[in-house]
Amino acid sequence: MTSGTLPSRDQALALLHAWIANPNLRKHCYAVEVAMRAYARRYGEDEERWGLTGLIHDFDWERHPDLERHPMQGVEVLRAEGWPDDVCRAVLGHAEHSGVPRDTRMARALYACDELAGFLVACALVTPAKSLADVEVASVKKKMKRADFARNVNRNDIVQGAAELGVDLDEHIAFVLEALRGIRGELGL
Repeated sequence: MTSGTLPSRDQALALLHAWIANPNLRKHCYAVEVAMRAYARRYGEDEERWGLTGLIHDFDWERHPDLERHPMQGVEVLRAEGWPDDVCRAVLGHAEHSGVPRDTRMARALYACDELAGFLVACALVTPAKSLADVEVASVKKKMKRADFARNVNRNDIVQGAAELGVDLDEHIAFVLEALRGIRGELGL
């Protein structure tokens, strides 16, 4: 790949699958990808660029599952492989602890979609049919208030992400939920 050019989705998937064995982590990356593609369409942005950014945002988590290394060391790999700088900066910016500002709409969208995608999957998994079709915005907001539910999901990141993106929280939840429903089969939900 030439430095600064966007890889193909097949190349991005190959990277993701080489680094991630856990099927649930792969599904998380697919979920963030589809949410990012939906927001790119909404804003008239480059759907492929945004989607691939969502797809690879956590590709290094299994090898670097701590805040000292993720996503900084993963981004070193992306840069060495010639990924564009705006994609690398967005990946860095999705991690609050990186200190990299989310100074593009793509970076803000990635931050806004990451934790919410994980939370929506958790909400679906506790419905009787384990289905995204049974998840409603009101129930998501109720579950956000429960500290004992999906405790690894940072609620502040969800709320702050919507605010940084300039989207009402209810609207953001509904929008990402609808995007995820589009790949419910791939997510097993």
